[in-house]
Amino acid sequence: MQSESAMEQEITFAQAIQEGLRQAMERYPEVMVMGEGVPDPKNIFKTTEGLRALFGGDRVLDMPLAENGMTGVCIGLALSGFRPVLVHQRVDFALLSMDQLINNAAKWHYVFNGQVTVPLVVRLLIGRGWGQGPQHAQSLQALFAHIPGLKVVMPTTPRDAKGMLIRAICDNNPVLFLEHRWLHGLKGRVPMGYYETSLDQAQILRTGGAVTVATFSYMTIEALAVADVLADFGVEVTIIDMRSARPMDMQPVLASLQKTGRLLVLDTGWASCGVSAELLARVVEQGFASLRCPPLRITLPDHPVPTAEYLTNDYYPDGEDILRGILKLVDADRSWPLEALLQRVRLTGHRDVPNPAFVGPF
Repeated sequence: MQSESAMEQEITFAQAIQEGLRQAMERYPEVMVMGEGVPDPKNIFKTTEGLRALFGGDRVLDMPLAENGMTGVCIGLALSGFRPVLVHQRVDFALLSMDQLINNAAKWHYVFNGQVTVPLVVRLLIGRGWGQGPQHAQSLQALFAHIPGLKVVMPTTPRDAKGMLIRAICDNNPVLFLEHRWLHGLKGRVPMGYYETSLDQAQILRTGGAVTVATFSYMTIEALAVADVLADFGVEVTIIDMRSARPMDMQPVLASLQKTGRLLVLDTGWASCGVSAELLARVVEQGFASLRCPPLRITLPDHPVPTAEYLTNDYYPDGEDILRGILKLVDADRSWPLEALLQRVRLTGHRDVPNPAFVGPF
């Protein structure tokens, strides 16, 4: 794995994705990008902008509404020496290719005793947005993370978006690369050169002795904002960006729990059988003695994603929920200036449109 370039630039998460694709395609002629809308004027939130002009229609392709068939094509390409990147503008579309992903891509390496690999990346956009509702705004990471043979990664920062995407392209087995659509506009410092970031290591973004917060994808951004507010009141928390749902790096979580004894888990998906449930199960198995009180988790309610604006206001967890959860874990009896704290993390405006306060850098 190559080290990061010393020269950096401040770019958005979406630009980091585009840059990662471009640099991987420049270095490896076997990399191809395809998907519904890849070469259209919007370029999937501009994450594929300019790629077709640079690399031609043989390497940057649109695709028909035939997700299962096209996933099979990509598997065939991967078996033939190519490194395809398949893009779904919504994770929900990948449900139409589950047979290919689960019964073929995930199992090929095992079935042929390691003699054959499927170096396939599938980019999947998850999360809320603009009233897209129950069939276009889900977060289905747990569904894929259940399957042996699939890696499921969830970068949060622009730096990780680029480095983890390049690493995923270089991986010799299938990687599902989940991008929360609320992250695309966030800015951060990103090395200008080619670099790779591990797919199996969580990252500690902030340290503190009060509570351990293990968080996935966009919820990490909400947690960081809450941590800044709580720090002004003497409450310092550890925030661990899990980065990946499978493999799940538990070492930083277990080490932090030895110091804090309190755990809050944040996920963009549902609670039942979700990645938050898996993380809690591992904590109970491997670090139960460190817990001073029952852990908490904040997830979507076990209900389909709503379309109506008035329903989204109460559906999606945000900074207020995180703040209440941390305060409950720290000291339920202490008198907190709760309303003043909530006011500082409260989202104003439409809760189904990206929070304008979150712009970076992260």
